[in-house]
Amino acid sequence: MCFSATASFSAGAILAGLGILTLRRVQRPQDRALAGIPLLFALQQALEGVVWLSLHGTTPGLLGIATQTYSLFSHVLWPIYVPAAVWLAEPAGRQRRALSLFLLGGVLVGIFLMYGMVANPIVAIQVGHHVDYESPHFYLTVVLVLYLAATTMSAIFSSHRVVRLFGFLLLVSAGAAYFAYSRWFISVWCFFAAVLSAVIYLHLRRPDDPGAALDIGHDPYSQRV
Repeated sequence: MCFSATASFSAGAILAGLGILTLRRVQRPQDRALAGIPLLFALQQALEGVVWLSLHGTTPGLLGIATQTYSLFSHVLWPIYVPAAVWLAEPAGRQRRALSLFLLGGVLVGIFLMYGMVANPIVAIQVGHHVDYESPHFYLTVVLVLYLAATTMSAIFSSHRVVRLFGFLLLVSAGAAYFAYSRWFISVWCFFAAVLSAVIYLHLRRPDDPGAALDIGHDPYSQRV
């Protein structure tokens, strides 16, 4: 989280518990990737806790590896994982084909940002009560648009009602984080997104969502695994 090591580890612990509950709600194999999002956010928040400890001199030797591993989540994993998870959970139809484009865009931006991390390793510094991940990028506007399309619009294009809500909340929180905390956007938005991943539990808690089969005219959960 963007305030302290204690806050980061606390958020990670809460999300880990929620992530386990979410995974236990899975009834279809194709929902497992979606259900894994809260648990992955838990790990990412714990990593930022290590970054905080390292910045404060408790574990200075771990600063580099914690920063790069955290950045692999924020820069590479999420633009690929989110559209892939939404695509896997989507019934066959037009929306699933459209989601393939978001997945392709996510893969491209993930590869580009990984190259940037190798060419210019990300450096974490503390500025006030926030962690600033310094990472110069070329084509920033294009990259940001593709990144947001992959991580938010892919969910908005889902036929599952609660997944659409998740995507909409992600997009709104991205705008709020950028407007209020542009310098610390990565850290702050990752925290917002981590909290919002609780919505996925609600999606899996109510598998008979009538908005889940807009393209095929029947409930894709009618056959239980």
